[in-house]
Amino acid sequence: MNLKLSTNSQFTIDNSQLNITGSKSETNRLLLLQALFPNITLANTSNSDDSEVMQKALKGNEEIVDIHHAGTAMRFLTAYFAVNEGREVVLTGSPRMQERPIKVLVEALEQLGAKISYEKEIGYPPIRIIGQKITASKVSIPANVSSQYISALLLVAPKLENGIEITLVGDITSVPYIQMTLALLNDLDIKTSFEGNVITVYPKQEVDSKVMTVESDWSSASYFFSLAALSENAKISLTSYKKTSLQGDSALAEIYKQMSVDTHFEGNKMTLIKQSDFKPKTLNLELNNTPDIAQTIVVTCLGLGIGCHLTGLHTLKIKETDRLEALRIELSKLGANISVTNDSLTLVASDEINPNIKIATYNDHRMAMAFAPLALKVPIIIENAEVVSKSYPDFWEDMKKLGYNVSEIL
Repeated sequence: MNLKLSTNSQFTIDNSQLNITGSKSETNRLLLLQALFPNITLANTSNSDDSEVMQKALKGNEEIVDIHHAGTAMRFLTAYFAVNEGREVVLTGSPRMQERPIKVLVEALEQLGAKISYEKEIGYPPIRIIGQKITASKVSIPANVSSQYISALLLVAPKLENGIEITLVGDITSVPYIQMTLALLNDLDIKTSFEGNVITVYPKQEVDSKVMTVESDWSSASYFFSLAALSENAKISLTSYKKTSLQGDSALAEIYKQMSVDTHFEGNKMTLIKQSDFKPKTLNLELNNTPDIAQTIVVTCLGLGIGCHLTGLHTLKIKETDRLEALRIELSKLGANISVTNDSLTLVASDEINPNIKIATYNDHRMAMAFAPLALKVPIIIENAEVVSKSYPDFWEDMKKLGYNVSEIL
């Protein structure tokens, strides 16, 4: 499905309100914890494809577990099945998933005594896992890899006989996501510590019954921060959000203040208000802790006619696609002067944007959604627009509610 997006010359957003689905990151962590501790009840869970795949895998009994494009599910389920004594599964995914590395996590689990083998290429899914009783507790893992590897180990740790002590080697990537995992464990009265480069989770075989409410997804909110920044006078309210969030992408509020978007909180409602048209000539950001919002930010900068230099993006090369290369290709079509390295992106300021360009999405939900707000400036076409279902199935309907013209084309 290809969608053409545009707005009319009188387009305004005045006090619109949207209900955003629960955080995929929080939901998938809590789904795994619920599988370990069934007396937990979850509320406001994500309706994303990734979370549905995760839930199906945790509840099913199939020998072959196919998680399609869901990277979080691949990492979390690798750890879950490795400690699920007596269960044997083959964990696989889409062709792109079979190109995304899993070796670092597999080796960490093997240090603990897990039995995992590769069905095809060494270091990549599909993998065969034979669940073991794990008694070892000490493991080391590179700190500059995807934080999902580390969170996968932390989430299963309470059920291990002796808990876990993880030594992180090197500079740590995406600390907020590790802290999110630890905070959710703490909410269940599971004792943890994070001192220097050592994380400890203590064993706890049972937890008290509790309702865990998932905050709405800040990554999904990023597209409306972008839309507000590109507008003349938008006012958009989003629910349900907390000013003190567990999600690293809540850094959006401070980042977009630099692009004249103010963020106000009242109860569980977050309101984005476009202020003056003041904007920097160049935006310099280190996104080591929040790489998932890089696509949104660079498209916003293009729309505002400002440059940006974004660093700390090395994990983007192993996402649903190589996001840095995908951004370089698609932004260049729009007329941008952009360059990328293995961990950075530089956009040169320009007031020119080519209209009616087809944006390829590379089976990546964030490519589709990050470019959508740009239709405030020029009409654009989003190819394979249905890919948004991976994290935000209602995205196009919500864009229509805000007044966007969204039409399906060949």
